[in-house]
Amino acid sequence: MERHVKENPSEGQSPVTDPGHSVKCSPVVIDDVLLNGTTLDIPAAEEFIHQSMAIIIEDAVKKATDVREKVCEWRSPDQLKELLDLELRDGGESDSKILQRCRDAIRYSVKTTHPRFFNQLYAGMEPYSMVASFIAEALKPSLYTYEIAPVFTLIEDAVLRKMMELIGWEEGGDGIFNAGGSMSNMYAMNLARYNHSPDIKEFGLSAAPRLVMFTSQECHYSVSKAAALLGIGTKNVYVVPSDKRGKMILSALENKIKAAKSEGAFPFMVNATAGTTVLGAFDPIEEIADICEKHNLWLHVDACWGGAALMSKKHKHLLKGIHRANSVAWNPHKMLMACLQCCAFLVRDKTSLQLCHSSGASYLFQQDKFYDISYDTGDKSLQCSRKADAFKFWLMWKALGSIARHYAYFMPEFSNVCFWYIPPSLKNLPDGPELYEKLHTVAPVIKERMMKTGSMMVGYQPHGDKPNFFRMIVISPQVSKQDMDFVLDEIHRLGKDL
Repeated sequence: MERHVKENPSEGQSPVTDPGHSVKCSPVVIDDVLLNGTTLDIPAAEEFIHQSMAIIIEDAVKKATDVREKVCEWRSPDQLKELLDLELRDGGESDSKILQRCRDAIRYSVKTTHPRFFNQLYAGMEPYSMVASFIAEALKPSLYTYEIAPVFTLIEDAVLRKMMELIGWEEGGDGIFNAGGSMSNMYAMNLARYNHSPDIKEFGLSAAPRLVMFTSQECHYSVSKAAALLGIGTKNVYVVPSDKRGKMILSALENKIKAAKSEGAFPFMVNATAGTTVLGAFDPIEEIADICEKHNLWLHVDACWGGAALMSKKHKHLLKGIHRANSVAWNPHKMLMACLQCCAFLVRDKTSLQLCHSSGASYLFQQDKFYDISYDTGDKSLQCSRKADAFKFWLMWKALGSIARHYAYFMPEFSNVCFWYIPPSLKNLPDGPELYEKLHTVAPVIKERMMKTGSMMVGYQPHGDKPNFFRMIVISPQVSKQDMDFVLDEIHRLGKDL
């Protein structure tokens, strides 16, 4: 093939020798492709980043946390498609247009840092973890080997060790930050299964008996998803009833385990929840640990929501017995307000993660490296590319010290506040099916109105045989008494005609 080579007319100067570095070749164009030259205009890129950061500070930080601003500027999907011009074209747009795209993306997004955002199990602005997020995104590390992410590998190790200390594992353990609490629960199930039937790693499900696990009816939905994904099967997740407070009933757990054994199944794991999604309930971990020891079952504690209580002397009793768990899931991006995502999976055994997940990829995990390869953590992970999420928690922890002092103010048992709003038209109805049927329709209408008004965001859902109720999550220390009063007044304003 004939090649057409020419010097880039705009880069025709002689190469400049940089002392201590090799001489750079002049850029050339081969078959209309620029070689030996940068395709990025560095000064222009820096200016664009400066302008973008100004927009982020003004619109995504200052305005998004201003109680006088809207929580969201609601548009329907069709309206938003028109406003955002989502089509991707062959030609690029000018920086001025791209900056406007940034403004629009911020404008029409939900402001989860707003003081009147109570919709999810995360909220509020945490500046130190936000800065850590910016740094991590700018550097683009991936935590599979020490050589590619030396600083962040050591930071993750330090954070995990401190979290294990708070759990109470005096001899340490192992752990990894990953892509979410759902992933952590899947890690736990996979390790528990490997602990029971290690041959599964090589021979698959044919090497396993019918394995059964146990969890409360208030557990996170990721438990059944993990069972489906791993081939355990959702029918082999035995659901244990909870009491009125949302806590697992211990006698029912015992009965479920005995029933499974009588069926010829093999119980291998119990999932306890520390801070349930809806009611904020804490399963009795100490007593569940007794049962697990009796039946030789792996105990996993899903503390994605409630793990923050370990950092509070006043509230850590909620997780009494967690030191006896085999594994723990804990999300600092929830109650502790680290920027999403920030999710730790911790395991008491120091070798399980490596033994269960290692594949020994020779292009990454060479055994003859010039440094301590124990810091190459990627082989024990289900992921390859992995973000430096621990850095967000580490930087805010370094800045704030004992973080829990900022949050303990809000916790009765925990910060899930569940309530009904009964409009005037229903106040005279007696307690019964007619009231529940009509009450069930109230929260969805009020939610629609608050979203379209943009005044606040509070979630709702049914629970068992209970009609729809509001589930208000109070996390951010930016929330004032006036904001709490506003919620009640605004719900009444939006729903009093129903």
